[in-house]
Amino acid sequence: MSNDTATAKPEVGEVGVAERTRCGCEYRPNVDILEKVDELVVVADVPGAAADSIDVDFKEGMLSIHAPVPQPEARNDLLREYGVGDYYRTFRVSEAIDASKISAEYSDGVLTLHLPKVEAAKPRKISVGTK
Repeated sequence: MSNDTATAKPEVGEVGVAERTRCGCEYRPNVDILEKVDELVVVADVPGAAADSIDVDFKEGMLSIHAPVPQPEARNDLLREYGVGDYYRTFRVSEAIDASKISAEYSDGVLTLHLPKVEAAKPRKISVGTK
């Protein structure tokens, strides 16, 4: 088995971070991560958040998603099975991602992040000639 670092796959891994000190409930959104030929796609469920309040940050190889959700007005619920709070999740992203081209879109409670691969990490076909 070859250990070829020139063809390293881009990696995304969740990072354990220190606890946040903000009051209120905070949830870890469910996420799907898909690898395509040209990019990684991160799909996060953040229902109740507004697109203009979602904060996606990429700094020093760390991708952070923070989606605040407005708190409902006070009420006297007899039963509550669904909690409301902000969403927060952080991932370590490999250097095989072109940080300057990361984009995001939000629709119907789903945040989709596109993390394009750098040219060196994209697969390419090499033609073989004859002599």
